[in-house]
Amino acid sequence: MSMTAVKSVDPRSPARRAGVQPGETLTHINGHPIIDVLDYKFYGYDSRLELTLKGPDGTVRTLRVRKSEGEDLGLEFETYLMDRARSCANHCIFCFVDQMPPGLRKSLYFKDDDARLSFLLGNYLTLTNLSPREVQRIIDLRISPINVSVHTTDRALREKMLNNPRAGEGIDIMERFAHNGITMNCQIVSCPGINDGPALDKTLADLSAMFPAVNSISVVPVGVTKYREGLYPLQTYVRETAAALIGQVERFAARHLEEKGTRLAWCSDEFYLLAGREPPPEEYFEDFTQLDNGVGMLTLLSCEFARALDLAQVEELEKVAPFSIATGVSAAPFLAKLVGQAREKCGTIEGNVYPIVNRFFGETITVAGLVAGGDLIQQLRGRDLGQRLLIPASMLRAGENVFLDDVTTVDVERELGVPVIPVPQDGYELLDAICGIELTPEIQRLAWENEEFYRYNP
Repeated sequence: MSMTAVKSVDPRSPARRAGVQPGETLTHINGHPIIDVLDYKFYGYDSRLELTLKGPDGTVRTLRVRKSEGEDLGLEFETYLMDRARSCANHCIFCFVDQMPPGLRKSLYFKDDDARLSFLLGNYLTLTNLSPREVQRIIDLRISPINVSVHTTDRALREKMLNNPRAGEGIDIMERFAHNGITMNCQIVSCPGINDGPALDKTLADLSAMFPAVNSISVVPVGVTKYREGLYPLQTYVRETAAALIGQVERFAARHLEEKGTRLAWCSDEFYLLAGREPPPEEYFEDFTQLDNGVGMLTLLSCEFARALDLAQVEELEKVAPFSIATGVSAAPFLAKLVGQAREKCGTIEGNVYPIVNRFFGETITVAGLVAGGDLIQQLRGRDLGQRLLIPASMLRAGENVFLDDVTTVDVERELGVPVIPVPQDGYELLDAICGIELTPEIQRLAWENEEFYRYNP
C-alpha cells in the first residue's frame, strides 16, 4: 500500500460523509498534488474541497467535501508524514547519535533532518536536505516557524562542522527565508575552540541581520560521551570557558535589546550550571521562546514552584510522606534548593535529592534526560528513598516507562522497593508530586509529549 493511501477514515469526519474509503490514495486536493502531510494539511484547510482519489484497481474518482474551515478531513495514512522521515545527510563532528553506545533500540540511532517534522513537531533541521521545490513550497505555503540548527554562519566552517559540502548553502536558504518573511528559531551547538569566540561573534551578527525573521537564538554546549573512539576530537566546556561564552552572548544580547527591543540570543541553563552561576531571573528570558532547548527552564521551574508554595496550605505539607528525587548531576543542587524552600515553609518535610553520575554515557554527561535506568538502580540501591522516588519524565521514552538502556520503571521499582513517579518539567506538578497528589492522565500525557524537548537538557 502506498504511504499516501488512506489507512482509515474517522467515522464522524467530513471525509467519511463524503464517501472516502480506506485503501484509496489521495492524489489531489482542489487540483494540487498531495505528496505529504504538509500538502494535506495546507490544501485541506478550506471549507469546500474537491478530492481526487485513486482506487487500488487504478480507478480515479472525484469527491466534493464541505466542512468547517480548518476542520481536519479525518483521514489516517500509513505513516504520520504520508512519506518516510528523511534521515540526516550530514556527519556532524559533534553528533550525539554517533556517540551512542552499541546495542540500544534501533530508533535511538536514527538521525532525522526533516523540514516537515520541524514545522509539525518542533524538530531542528540543518536545511541540507531541502530540495529547491521544498524551499519554494515553504515560502509559498508560508510554513512558519522553522527551527534551524545553524551552528555557524561561516560557510566554510559550517561545511567542516557538518561534514557536508552543501552545508554552506543552508545560510543562503536562511537569507532567502528571511527575505520572504519565514520565521526561524535558531540553535547553535557550541564547540570549544571551533565555533565559539570570533566565529560565534560573526554568527550572532549575521543572524541579527536577519531579524525579525530570525526570532530567537539558543546557544547550547556540545555533549561529549565516552564513546568517541575514531571521532573528531572535541573538548567540553569547563567553568572558565563556560563563563567566557556566557559573557560573550550576554554582551551581544544587551546590545540587541537596546537597539531592537529583544535580546534575541540566550545561553542554555547548562552553560550557567557549568559556570557555577545562577540562571538569570524570569524577566530576562522574555517569552521563553527557546524553552525547548533548555533556555530558562530552571528559572521557570523555580518561579512556578515558588508560586505553588505560596498557594499551598501548611497543613497539606505537614501530611507529606518521605520522598526522594533522582536527577542529573547538573540539576541536583537546584532541585535540592527547591526542596529546601518547601522545608522552610513546613519543617516536617523529609526529602532527599540524589545526583546520578552518568556511567552509561560517561561522567561528562550531566543532564537529567540522559540518565539510564541501570545507573539509577546501581547508585540508589541501599539509599534512604522514603516512600516514593520522583524522576524527571524526560528520563523515559515518550509515552512509555522505558529508559534509554531499555530498563523500565517496573525494573527500578522492583530493585529499589519504592514506586517511581515520573514528573513533568513544571513547578506546580513538582510540588503536587512531592505532596503525593496523583498526576492526572492529561498531565502525564503532556509530560510524555514534552519528553524529547527536555531529554538533552537538565
